Amino acid sequence: MKKLGIFAAALAALCLATTAASAQKLYWAASGQFGPFNIQGLIPTYPEARDIKIPINMWIIDHPLGLVVFDTGNNVAISDGNCTSHWSQGSCDFLKPSQTRDDVIDRYLERLGYSVDQVKVVITSHSHLDHIANIEMFPNAIHALQKKEIYQAWWPEKFQRPSGAHIMADYDDARDFNYLMLEGDYDLFGDGAIQIISTPGHTLGHQSVKVKLPNTGTVLLSQDAIWMEENLEGHPAGLNYSVLDYFKSVDRLTMMRDLENAPLWFGHSIKQYESMGEKWYD
Repeated sequence: MKKLGIFAAALAALCLATTAASAQKLYWAASGQFGPFNIQGLIPTYPEARDIKIPINMWIIDHPLGLVVFDTGNNVAISDGNCTSHWSQGSCDFLKPSQTRDDVIDRYLERLGYSVDQVKVVITSHSHLDHIANIEMFPNAIHALQKKEIYQAWWPEKFQRPSGAHIMADYDDARDFNYLMLEGDYDLFGDGAIQIISTPGHTLGHQSVKVKLPNTGTVLLSQDAIWMEENLEGHPAGLNYSVLDYFKSVDRLTMMRDLENAPLWFGHSIKQYESMGEKWYD
């Protein structure tokens, strides 16, 4: 009987550990879309000129230990046709953002039954204008970024400054936030459910996220480490900090995909978003 009790306790502990090792659910959101524009404006080596639109993907993860947001999209100020109030005319003319006020991360949270104050952690993939832009909505959260990326945000490389990819007004009031400054991979809650994966190349400190879900299984949220399917044809994204590091990160993510049988959910694939976006995954 005593052995049976020990076995039952061990089994219960194993069940609890298994449960804790999966995020509860993940929502696929988008901060509007960019385009239409020529794909070669984003992927210069792509051989076929054609117009595309791209979603600005964001992710809301409900984990037993706290609510997590992965990327906060375009700044609220560019909503509803007000682009030039916050971005340069050149960025507005090329990107053609179609964000409405309801596409902003705070409204998504409200529709899903949450508030910005409930968000425990904001993970930012990198410091470009369509990924970091609403972190000021989360002054009470822990902000998880690679330490190198925080430096890049405040002092981007000279070649990147004319592009308009960094908008310091997006985060100029966030300097004193609570930052978890990372130097590589990190298991967010220590249970393997949400793992931050260092994927530099597009920027100095770009990071992706691996999420384990109870029913869907493991998924890889690449963000700008891989924009879309065309990047896997050997055509790198534009505006890279390092093309060498970029391809190393692509290889790392595709190896993880193959070894773990984990699908890659890209940062800006309109094909994926139209078929898979705007829904919960558990």
